[in-house]
Amino acid sequence: MAKTTVHDPDRAWRGYTLFCETFGEPAGPGEPDRSIYLIDMDGEIAHEWPVRTSLQSYARLLPGGDLIYPTHDRSEVARGTAGLFEIAPDGSVVWSYRCRTDHDFQVLAGGNVLVHTITEGMWPALGPELKRHPYMIEATRDKELVWEWRGQEHLEELRELLGADRWGHVFGRATGEFAFDWAHNNTLQVIGPNATFEKEQAAGSTPRFRPGNILFSYRSCDVIGAIERPGGRIVWAWGPGVIDGQHKPHMLENGNVLLFDNGTLRGHSRGIELNPLTERIEWQYTAEPKESFFAPYISGAQRLPNGNTLICEGSKARLFEVTPDGSIVWEFVNPYRNPAAPPNIYRCLRYSPEYCRPLLRRVQG
Repeated sequence: MAKTTVHDPDRAWRGYTLFCETFGEPAGPGEPDRSIYLIDMDGEIAHEWPVRTSLQSYARLLPGGDLIYPTHDRSEVARGTAGLFEIAPDGSVVWSYRCRTDHDFQVLAGGNVLVHTITEGMWPALGPELKRHPYMIEATRDKELVWEWRGQEHLEELRELLGADRWGHVFGRATGEFAFDWAHNNTLQVIGPNATFEKEQAAGSTPRFRPGNILFSYRSCDVIGAIERPGGRIVWAWGPGVIDGQHKPHMLENGNVLLFDNGTLRGHSRGIELNPLTERIEWQYTAEPKESFFAPYISGAQRLPNGNTLICEGSKARLFEVTPDGSIVWEFVNPYRNPAAPPNIYRCLRYSPEYCRPLLRRVQG
């Protein structure tokens, strides 16, 4: 019996959807494994990875069928059970990298990993006392550190890009309500080939959205932006007064930025597609009534090859696919609940049947 509540096979983009629940602690003695799931279009489990560590954000399926995932961002690092883990289909650990992974990571084409993590330290420009700061690193598979970026060192760039009014919003948040976790960056998304970069090149302007640069998301300050690599300068920033507690901005091939605008204080969520050159919202998804679609935290969106958008309404453990006109053509509310986990899903990803074939061949022997 199908586990989906909606499935229109003629309009939904066929594939497999990867997700997991959140577990703040590793499994204890006698406790069952935690699970990462790959489901088919009927919501049936196509494969399940057992893990003993904590889990938080999401996993990525690698081309050969292995899986890589981060542990919870507050995991105990000293015990060696925190960081990134690459696992085989049976859950056995193939490779690991000890770090305090915070919300997001990416695997680069050459095998290196880009990881958003966190540091804590004093930074008088943001006021007195201890602060938590965004910290990005790139490391090789041999665990050599080859690049690092510290968010607190780039405040002046943000101020210049945002202007006085929007910077006032950011600085007020960073020295007031969110004085400790002043940025709460939840995104590290590498920019791929895109039409906006091509337009910038053709116009002879500074290429802010060059492939290889990074999009970030300061949730505490309602800011998204772009970081130039390898130099590390913030070259674009936007958001205060428009978005509210957002997650997962990432660049589409058409050069627009897709993100999940949580609306934490607004009271309703939306998926939006932004033109970063005009700073105009070109597409958005909201529900009717608007309050019926609301995830005040976590969540994300993914543009699918057929133009539909897969949305994770994280705090309700609800995954659904919408057409450009907002029609829901696939919906899944997680029935595989583990009572040890909060009833939410941080993020999900859908993969094509072709991409999943190496995994399924290994599983089926």
